[in-house]
Formats: sequence, structure tokens, C-alpha cells
Amino acid sequence: MAQVTRRGVILGAGLLAAGGAAVWAMQPEFEGDELTPAEAHKAAIAGDVLLIDIRRPDEWAKTGVGEGAAPLDMRRDDFIAALTELAGGDTARPIALICARGVRSDRMSLRLEKAGFTRIIDVPEGMLGSRAGPGWLGRNLPVTRP
Repeated sequence: MAQVTRRGVILGAGLLAAGGAAVWAMQPEFEGDELTPAEAHKAAIAGDVLLIDIRRPDEWAKTGVGEGAAPLDMRRDDFIAALTELAGGDTARPIALICARGVRSDRMSLRLEKAGFTRIIDVPEGMLGSRAGPGWLGRNLPVTRP
């Protein structure tokens, strides 16, 4: 019987992590409209878009939610139904998604397109910033506490 070694466990874990990262990287990217956090804030306050913060409640508690955004945890089993209700049943309503760094909003944008939403907008900088820019907090935009 083969003996399990610490080195074997570490090597196996590394290979699993690398494989997961490769699968994640192979997923298609959202190719629709994008807004900067400042543009998303202005549009949400004006009522031109429904801005949805799809992060987790613990993330909202740490940073607050961008002013004008509705917090809706993307992990909810009824996420699509809850979003449809927030949109008043209008799947053609402009909906902007924001997360921490733009990765989850990109993936969720694709999911919403497949669910029949036709005007999805990504905020790729997210709340914390990304390669797209400094993010909501980095731009010193207002937040509210959930």
C-alpha cells in the first residue's frame, strides 16, 4: 500500500488548484456593455439602470453597498427570480452588476443573458478595484450600510 506523504498531499493540492484555475480561465467572458463605478452610480441615482451588488452579506458589511445599488447575493437559489422581481418583471430593463473586482459580475452577466435578460451591463472595476480601474471605493463614491 502506498504511503501518503506531506509532499504528495501538497503536490496533489497544487495540481487541483492549477486545474481549477485553468477551467476558470477557459470560461467565456462577457462581451456586453460596461460602466465605470462613477457612471454606474450616476445612472443608478437617476433611475436609468438597476444597479445590483451581487456580493455576499459579509462583503457588504465590510465595505458598505454603493449608493443607489440593491444588494442581492448571487448565491441565492432564487437569484434570477429575485432579480426579476426587483426589475418589475422587465427582462429588458438595463441592469448593471457590481461585485468586488469584476470577476463574478462578468460571469453573472453571461448567466443572466442565458436567462433572457437583454440589457446587462458589467461594472468591471468592482467595489475594490481591478485591472479595469480603481473601483467604487478607490474613486471615493458614496456607500450605504446594508
